Amino acid sequence: MIVPNKSGCKPVTPTNTLNRTFSIAPMLDWTDRHYRYFARLMSSEVLLYTEMVTTGAIIHGRGDYLAYNEEEHPIALQLGGSNATDLATCAKLAAERGYDEINLNVGCPSDRVQSGRFGACLMAEPTLVAECIDAMKQVVDIPVTVKTRIGIDEQDSYEFLTQFIDTVKAVGCNDFIIHARKAWLQGLSPKENREIPELDYERVYQLKRDYADLSISLNGGVKTLAECKSHLEQLDGVMVGREAYQNPYILAEVDQQLCGLDKPVLSRDAVLEKLLPYIEKHLQAGGRLNHITRHIIGLFQGEVGSRVWRRYLSENAHKSGAGIEVITQARKEMEAVVSL
Repeated sequence: MIVPNKSGCKPVTPTNTLNRTFSIAPMLDWTDRHYRYFARLMSSEVLLYTEMVTTGAIIHGRGDYLAYNEEEHPIALQLGGSNATDLATCAKLAAERGYDEINLNVGCPSDRVQSGRFGACLMAEPTLVAECIDAMKQVVDIPVTVKTRIGIDEQDSYEFLTQFIDTVKAVGCNDFIIHARKAWLQGLSPKENREIPELDYERVYQLKRDYADLSISLNGGVKTLAECKSHLEQLDGVMVGREAYQNPYILAEVDQQLCGLDKPVLSRDAVLEKLLPYIEKHLQAGGRLNHITRHIIGLFQGEVGSRVWRRYLSENAHKSGAGIEVITQARKEMEAVVSL
């Protein structure tokens, strides 16, 4: 069992300069800066990850793909790519912008990602991954980490996984996030790759036992803080994906339950109240209400009237000129159901 520090979180060591006890997985089209701001309102300790951003988008894109809110710290940028020079360029830009970590995607199984020679297919090229990590580490002084699977296709032995870890570790990568499911690069969609084959948590536990000097976090299928506590008995961190998005209020007790902080747990309404000024600022800048409300649909999940809340926001927040009165009315509609 890993012994926590006095705050209840994992000990911070020279190879683990960020608190990795609980993190939210990078999820395309979900973990944008609005969601991350919302998540930070509920937890000061959770480590936030951006959506995966490709090196091409940063170098050649017209938008600001590195934009984030200062309140989001600590925040990690997940990069997609396999060209060491391009990755180093993007890592340096991100470090200059104040990001706290750079993470390389070696886990996404989609065809589009494979065609660009990055994502899970890179597990078959550990030397290339090591070159990419080394190039980034040469130009930044923040952690450079890897998120990977336990295997790909028929290459799913423990030996295959450890060969990958050994090769990347050799260039100074000390932090690995392991999705405890191998990826099928052919024949399965990205969605199916989130369910097939079965998760293998024991393999990740074994990895930590064999590499005690590394920070090993687990990703895949975790839904409750109780499950997090169980995994944390053997690992350095747990990364939660869909549950943290679809049931975001799970974050409200992370600091207390997993990090031992003595602080009040915010109610759902208190979280909503803290979010309103941010929404108003977004609207004043020309943004649309549903840019943010799509992330808070699940705030009242499990509560009486939650379906009314979701429906009202879904039907009204996208309308032209919609303001925070839509959120206020959605809450009133929900309360009306509760009072019946």
